[in-house]
Amino acid sequence: MTSLRLLSLLSLLQTPREWPGGELAERLGVSRRTIRRDVERLRDLGYPVAASMGADGGYRLVAGTAMPPLLLDDEEAVAIAVGLVTAARHPVQGIEEASVRALAKLEQVLPARLRHRVTSLGAATVPLPGVEGFDVDPGRLTALAVAIANRERVRFRYLAADGAGSARLVDPYRLVAAGRRWYLLAHDHDRDDRRLFRVDRIDDVRATGARTTTREPDDPAAYVAAKLYAGAPTYEAVVTLHAPAEDVTRGLGANSGEITPLDGRTCLLRASADTLDWLAFRLITLGCEFEVREPPELVEHVRALAARLTRASAPGTPAPAGSPPRGTPRSRRAAPPR
Repeated sequence: MTSLRLLSLLSLLQTPREWPGGELAERLGVSRRTIRRDVERLRDLGYPVAASMGADGGYRLVAGTAMPPLLLDDEEAVAIAVGLVTAARHPVQGIEEASVRALAKLEQVLPARLRHRVTSLGAATVPLPGVEGFDVDPGRLTALAVAIANRERVRFRYLAADGAGSARLVDPYRLVAAGRRWYLLAHDHDRDDRRLFRVDRIDDVRATGARTTTREPDDPAAYVAAKLYAGAPTYEAVVTLHAPAEDVTRGLGANSGEITPLDGRTCLLRASADTLDWLAFRLITLGCEFEVREPPELVEHVRALAARLTRASAPGTPAPAGSPPRGTPRSRRAAPPR
């Protein structure tokens, strides 16, 4: 009974407010003296409970050197799980893998009734059609994350880029979010080689119970980046932007390239991408004037894009010879392998 009461007291104290001793005693059906004794027990266990004196005084949990276990009610647990599912579908730079690990841990301890609610909420939400990279099933991510944490070999079905399906037996090493996609870095036993798999092409993940051996590269992220762009075109852009460097950094993100101030009103951007469309899109959405210095392909692409936009604003303007018919999208360059 004492342990259950301590958990109940800790749950109340995790609410961001100060609790008068009398209110805590009333909530838990004990005396104020018992509350004082239970608070001391929590402190002995390492929970930093602060007390204030006086008629309006009470108890509150403060930040300590380590995070205590969180006690969540049903609604809080569902809200966090749904938030982590969303983070898995829409990778946020810097917390991609951490969000999947947290989701895997939470799903392992969620009661069946709450897991059903999380699944139902996930099924009721759909990604915007045509937005690439938001089609990964969080269930696959968490199954792979659990296998990685447990160092456990897995089997799954894989659909290659050419549409061929195959069964794979792998030792999973890491999950890596690259732009708008998730990739699994693993050792493929059938090929006896390290391989990279797109998670959205993985299906029917099954743990085998067999333990894996560690053979992953020293820097998994660098290894994945090198593999992704080894067979894909990469354009190195150099652009003068008529906007302060700090505004460009906010608009593009801290890791979108090298941004060098030229003066208080202009800056130089050096960035790379595997498609001209993506580079042009990022530049246009900044909302400032700019001049493309390099590469020549981007200069021509922006010039052609400007001409199409001009014709779109002046219906009846004939398109130059050799241009695709209006409404015909440009063909995209080859995407990174796998």
